[in-house]
Amino acid sequence: CLTLNSQSQEQRITDLTMALILARAAASNNCHRSHSLFKCTAQYPSLASKVDARIRITTFATTDTSSPIVELRQYQLHPSQTSLYTQRTIQSSSLRKNNLPLAFFGTPETGGISLNTAVHLYHYPGGHVDRLEQRSALAKKEEWKKYLGEVKACMMQQSSGIFVEAGLVNDFAKIKGLKYWVDGDGAKKGTGNNSNNRGIIELRKYQLKLGYDTVPKFLQLYSEALPSKLNSAGTHPTTQLVTVLVSDVGSLNTVYEVWKHGGEISGQDAEFCGMHAMEQSRQASRGAKEWRKGIAEIAELAVTFDTTILKPLEFSPLR
Repeated sequence: CLTLNSQSQEQRITDLTMALILARAAASNNCHRSHSLFKCTAQYPSLASKVDARIRITTFATTDTSSPIVELRQYQLHPSQTSLYTQRTIQSSSLRKNNLPLAFFGTPETGGISLNTAVHLYHYPGGHVDRLEQRSALAKKEEWKKYLGEVKACMMQQSSGIFVEAGLVNDFAKIKGLKYWVDGDGAKKGTGNNSNNRGIIELRKYQLKLGYDTVPKFLQLYSEALPSKLNSAGTHPTTQLVTVLVSDVGSLNTVYEVWKHGGEISGQDAEFCGMHAMEQSRQASRGAKEWRKGIAEIAELAVTFDTTILKPLEFSPLR
């Protein structure tokens, strides 16, 4: 329900159109244009660009069973068993990578996620059905059963959440998305084969206020401000935005940025410290006026914000 009596006619039409968009997206995750939906903008051409932009941004909406999804799994480990878990997981890494669409595997160095936590990301191109089929098939393998028997006692708690990549990921050439790493393209560029890689992954979490329009508004502000950050002078050449994730199952109205800092640069032999690269890029972004303005508006939508620095394990595709 919308309160219309205090709004201008153009604003009423904008809000009504967005209400239809969000309802349609929630019902089917299908945000294609239709004459019946947009004929009301014919008298107001200035609305067309606003509506078009918001449609693109709202393509994160609740997935159907065949839309790509991302699973974020976190295993809280007993401090005395972390070393054993890591050793066994590295030894069995080929089993995981050959049977699941692994994008990242690592542990926190510092930040919002508790230490001694195994953090892993998977990108399932076929959605929920794809995830269930792949995990069910792996669970039947004797080698996997043996591995689980070896590490089960190391884990104190497990959690899983389902996310989708925001539509804006497809709008920026500099954002590769998680599929790029699952498919091995990152390793082919020289960033995935060195066991001494000094790169880090920065996970930035926004917990937003409740409301149907909070996440679309966040993504609109974020996508408008992002170019100034990506192109800010002084950004370290290894810094790259990997993806932007929006929660679909689990804690809702949660958005993650996944950034990569440090490691190798394609065509160069030098290694760059991830922490140094992150700090240099942060300093550079503070000079980006559009980014600072966007973040100031985003702050009005957020309840909490935290960051975590993750150290990739040697078999992690994203590293």
